[in-house]
Amino acid sequence: MGITSSSARRVRRAGTAATAAVLGILAVSAAPAVAAPDGSADKPPAGSADKPAAAGAAEKPSAGSAKKPAEKVPAGSAEKPAAGKAAGSAASAGNAGSARSAAGIPLAISRLAQGPGRDVAITIDDGPDPRWTPQVLEVLRKNHVKATFCMIGTKAQKYPELVRSVAADGHRLCNHSVDHDVTMDHKPVAYQKQQILEAKAMIEKAAPGVPVGYYRAPGGAFTPDSRAIAAESGMRPLGWSVDPKDWSRPGLPAMITALEGKLPHQPTVLFHDGGGDRSETVAALKQYLPWLTAQGYHFTFPARTTL
Repeated sequence: MGITSSSARRVRRAGTAATAAVLGILAVSAAPAVAAPDGSADKPPAGSADKPAAAGAAEKPSAGSAKKPAEKVPAGSAEKPAAGKAAGSAASAGNAGSARSAAGIPLAISRLAQGPGRDVAITIDDGPDPRWTPQVLEVLRKNHVKATFCMIGTKAQKYPELVRSVAADGHRLCNHSVDHDVTMDHKPVAYQKQQILEAKAMIEKAAPGVPVGYYRAPGGAFTPDSRAIAAESGMRPLGWSVDPKDWSRPGLPAMITALEGKLPHQPTVLFHDGGGDRSETVAALKQYLPWLTAQGYHFTFPARTTL
């Protein structure tokens, strides 16, 4: 039987469809599997919610992203590793609350007054100052109080006679860095070490033979590395537990209310003899020290070798 013209047309159409199907299969097999624009097939796009953050990115602000205020913050409350440090590099300093340096000084921040019972430690920061340090010394002398003076290195270098006056009255010396850089916790470890050790040398030169037994970070901005550096140099990291915010000059009534509120166990109290007008501080000390005595407190120094 012969092939009609209509049969021939059907055969040609079937052949064309089969050819198209074969070409489609070949095109699919040659294409990459769901190719992303950057050529990665299984990596989510940069910035997608599925991409894990870089180690520490959620914890460490970029330099300058949140300007640190100059006022005091609770010592050690937001302790940060030094900028540029590898994660875990200061673990020995930061993780063991009972850790001690080779010098036998605990790395933990001291916030307690030493002593067995109703004891209080008075600490004085940011001096020495030629106007206010002598007035603070006079108030302490009249009330038979020994305190701890946390001194800025450059000020100790400028006013060495005041450092010697503090030591001659039986007060203890504390290192408060070279120039009170409150951004130290964002700086490299080498910078922190320079600030701590050079300030210690400045204070020791001002009062030869007088030990510098404590280190208080500017603004309380400790890092595990700064604590370790201080402790290795024989200085206990020093915090505080009572802050009347005298640096902000809130007024005498507000300061006294803060000071005479519920005191923590063996408190370490923070005052200032430098950094501005300290007339309110002097007035507060005149009122507060006799009150503490009337409450049965004994004046002592911050704990240095005990936890």
